[in-house]
Amino acid sequence: MKKQLIYLFLVMSVFSFSQKGDSIKNIYAEKLFQLRSLQTEVFYSKKEADRMAANKEFIKAIESIATNQKALDFPFDSLHDISTLSPKNKKFKLITWNIHKDDETHLFFGFLMVNNSKRIKTGFMKHKTEDHYEFFKLVDKSGSVKNPETYIGTPDKWFGMLYLDIIECEDFYTLIAWDGNDKLVQRKFLDVLYFKSDGTPIFGKDAFKFPKKNPKRLMFEYSSEVTMSLKYDSKSGRIVYSHLGPREEGSVMDGLPQYYGPDGSFDSMIFKKGKWVIEEDVDARNEKNKNDKAVKPDPNKQTPIFVPK
Repeated sequence: MKKQLIYLFLVMSVFSFSQKGDSIKNIYAEKLFQLRSLQTEVFYSKKEADRMAANKEFIKAIESIATNQKALDFPFDSLHDISTLSPKNKKFKLITWNIHKDDETHLFFGFLMVNNSKRIKTGFMKHKTEDHYEFFKLVDKSGSVKNPETYIGTPDKWFGMLYLDIIECEDFYTLIAWDGNDKLVQRKFLDVLYFKSDGTPIFGKDAFKFPKKNPKRLMFEYSSEVTMSLKYDSKSGRIVYSHLGPREEGSVMDGLPQYYGPDGSFDSMIFKKGKWVIEEDVDARNEKNKNDKAVKPDPNKQTPIFVPK
């Protein structure tokens, strides 16, 4: 009789677990369908008012998923119109997207979902995992920031941008990003994300050794009519980027980013003693990685995101 009861308990437990798993899968499927339906309006509606209205519902839908720790397993990366990044250690999931406005400026939105679970020693050869999950809505405050390169922000005071790639460093994460800015000038960034001892995420850090600067992030401004390369080469461990300059050296164009573009040469940064250090004039003709494809616009789409040049 005792064995039968144990067997019955095990069967019921497995059935309950299976039902729970099926329930989560069904919820995932419903939410994914909802997000895919909304994103057509968010990114492809012809009227700005329609895009903004749909975006509010889009944010609510993601937030309803983000409240649960299972959000770290949600297939956001199957949504092609948003950027989803996660480091190899799976500590967080970073989601960003942009809405283009009729005046050719951009608004940025995002969520940061963080796994702060810890493995705690409870005795000799004994441990337990203490679950701790947090999510943060990223609120773009870039419009009020005078100097992006020295600005340090929290999720509720975020300098908005579209994150395209992630590089895991010693105690922080370097993020390659793009900002459409306006019809004359676009920007690319090397941003930094790290976590304070209490788990608070911070954007911007003294992680660059750069001539005549003490930046918390690096900003590259150039004409909206040209293409700039900024990518990480995992083989050499370098960040390689186009050297920017005015169309005519020593002209009235100096200092005006709307006239800046690649001059054909490349610079790079390599990680030394906890900081990215610049190396000028490198040969990057054969440097290619996954980011080359990720940032190319699809000519058959309205290119709401992944339009960086």
